[in-house]
Amino acid sequence: MKDNSLSNILNQHNSNEQIDGQLYTLNLGPTHPATHGIFQNVLTMDGERILHAEQTVGYIHRAFEKISERRNYAQITTLTDRMNYCSAPINNIGWHMTVEKLIGVKVPKRVDYMRVILMELARIGDHLICNGVTGMDAGAITGLTYMFIERERIYDMYEQICGARMTTNMGRIGGFERDFTPKFHELLKDFLKTFPARFQEFCNLLERNRIFMDRTIGAGAISAERALSYGFTGPNLRATGVDYDVRVAEPYSSYEDFDFIIPVGTSGDTYDRFMVRQQEIWESLKIINQAYDNLPEGPFHADVPEFYLPEKADVYKKMEALIYHFKIVMGETDVPKGEVYHAVEGGNGELGFYLVSDGGRSPYRLHFRRPCFIYYQAYPEMITGSVISDAIVTMCSMNVIAGELDA
Repeated sequence: MKDNSLSNILNQHNSNEQIDGQLYTLNLGPTHPATHGIFQNVLTMDGERILHAEQTVGYIHRAFEKISERRNYAQITTLTDRMNYCSAPINNIGWHMTVEKLIGVKVPKRVDYMRVILMELARIGDHLICNGVTGMDAGAITGLTYMFIERERIYDMYEQICGARMTTNMGRIGGFERDFTPKFHELLKDFLKTFPARFQEFCNLLERNRIFMDRTIGAGAISAERALSYGFTGPNLRATGVDYDVRVAEPYSSYEDFDFIIPVGTSGDTYDRFMVRQQEIWESLKIINQAYDNLPEGPFHADVPEFYLPEKADVYKKMEALIYHFKIVMGETDVPKGEVYHAVEGGNGELGFYLVSDGGRSPYRLHFRRPCFIYYQAYPEMITGSVISDAIVTMCSMNVIAGELDA
């Protein structure tokens, strides 16, 4: 095994780039503008070149997994959307599907399609921010400012579903609190009609831009073999040429009903990660159009009175409804004993929930498989030998979300 220790690297190193004849240490982070999140990289530098890197995480660790052991199943939803807050609805819905798997609930087809629409909107919003900021870190901020407008339009749709924009607490175990509102239909139709042309302007700005390509091609490259050995998933893995996508490998929420392709790259560098996300945005639009055009009729939640709040008008007038409302909010429903794992294709990779129940009202154990935490381990390897400007765009193209990294 190759010795990548700092002492070994320094013993073998000989360079004329040194400033005043010596190496120096640079802290990349934990200030937010340097790292797009509160985490630190201690770099050993020879001039502008990185000889060694060591990450330090945990600055915003909030102990979500332990908190979950003292919360009821519905209350845990608000923890999930504070991980990858750039695509929070995927986190919420993934958690609900995990609980449904444990309690054996089959949701109506309409719920599946509604979830697909919202998860793909969230994926688009996530990719817009990641690629917009990648452009900004390469010196092109215009695209990001325009894409923020499009993300705000997606957030307007979130508001129609749950009343929130960023930390969404969207949906319920078994489905949704309410059906799509007329305003949501109006906003979604307008988005599907106008977004493609606006996004194409962003594509034209960067995809074949010679300056952007020179800054990103070859930066932070990783092979498919190394990516798999680290446990990469999502766009970071697909950029290396591996076409693994949870939506296809283990279909959920009726994804098998939709026609879409899995974009892949070849070199696993910053440019390929950027382009994979660009193409995934187009594929997400295809999925949303299919789901919306074929949205089934029927109820917007499963028949699970133990988890679904009764109608508010009944709560005000009927004792039985009031009692059920209290029991659900306070989490006074025992769930079956069991052990389940459920994963969804998050905005930046496979987001999994490993849930162990002892039959009580809270999980006995809950572990979040956070894609950021897994692929960030490879960051030192990806930037060693490069210059600091490459390290910045590499980190951004990996889509490291500090809230998910630390949890």
